[in-house]
Amino acid sequence: MNQFKIHILFKFVEGPWGGGNQFLKALRNYFRIRKVYEENPYEADVILFNSNKDSLYNLINKLSKVKRRNNPIIINRIDGPINLINPHLFHIDKASIDIDNYLCDGSIFQSNWIYEEMLKIGFKRRQNYTILYNSPDPTIFYRKRKFSENEKDKKIKIVATSWSSNVMKGFDIYKYLDNHLDFDKFIMTFIGNTPVTFKNIDYIPPLNSNKLADKLRVHDIFITSSNNDPCSNSLIEALHCGLPAVVLKSGGHPEIVKEAGEVFESKNDVIQAINKVANNLDYYRNKIDVSTIDKTGQLYYDFILQTKSFIKKKGNVKTHVKLLNFFKLQLKVKTHLIFYRLINYYS
Repeated sequence: MNQFKIHILFKFVEGPWGGGNQFLKALRNYFRIRKVYEENPYEADVILFNSNKDSLYNLINKLSKVKRRNNPIIINRIDGPINLINPHLFHIDKASIDIDNYLCDGSIFQSNWIYEEMLKIGFKRRQNYTILYNSPDPTIFYRKRKFSENEKDKKIKIVATSWSSNVMKGFDIYKYLDNHLDFDKFIMTFIGNTPVTFKNIDYIPPLNSNKLADKLRVHDIFITSSNNDPCSNSLIEALHCGLPAVVLKSGGHPEIVKEAGEVFESKNDVIQAINKVANNLDYYRNKIDVSTIDKTGQLYYDFILQTKSFIKKKGNVKTHVKLLNFFKLQLKVKTHLIFYRLINYYS
């Protein structure tokens, strides 16, 4: 892997933060180990950026200089549509789509659900795209715990996590469980930020990745009730730690958990799903099927190679956008961001 250098254009945050931040740090480390990562975006041959408002700000501010200097391949890792989590972010989705349609050479969707939803709001169907799920850092999120027959006599431990306290993260379900779960049979813990107060569910504030993984490994079942979550990193991290999952039928959850858990639709069937997994833990544990960061990183690299071949085959494509068209794009994206700020201000 020494043909070209990759830079991830993203505002990284150390410590406990959102799922995209955690995955991209793991991916950056994968590229660094393989000596294909370029720390300076202006020297990179490939720019990989994440579609959220912070990345869009960075992209608009930096891309003009980057293109004039070395005209890199531009690949959009699409995280959305985020307006389904917060309607005020609709213009962020539209800005991301404009960048992709005008400028990008390839698109990476984190789940099939994202791809289908982005088509609905204006993403143009293109030839050069792929679906790649996330993977966590394998030195942190891994299976270790050995289960014994004696555990059958103990309470089953359920855990939920969320960095975001947005109500769309499913706190109505967690509050319902706080009032209706059989706590003679189960212990439930919530780790992260929450807008609600629990009386029966144990609460732990946000933890860094190492401490979070340690906590996950001492539990039996992971649950997530987040709505329209494109590719839940918390779910993927839990699966990597060996926990089968109970997931809301929403977003990318069903296609990520596959057979390693059960899907529920509302408060009416969530406890039924929990009981089904709890009564068949070994079966669901053996069904866990997740991709390592090495495999995912290689797939990212392979898609970059595919994109290079695609550009060569098609000739003068979007990496060679004329300067005038770039300024038009810049104006459109900035207009979307202005609308976003105005809506946020007056809401």
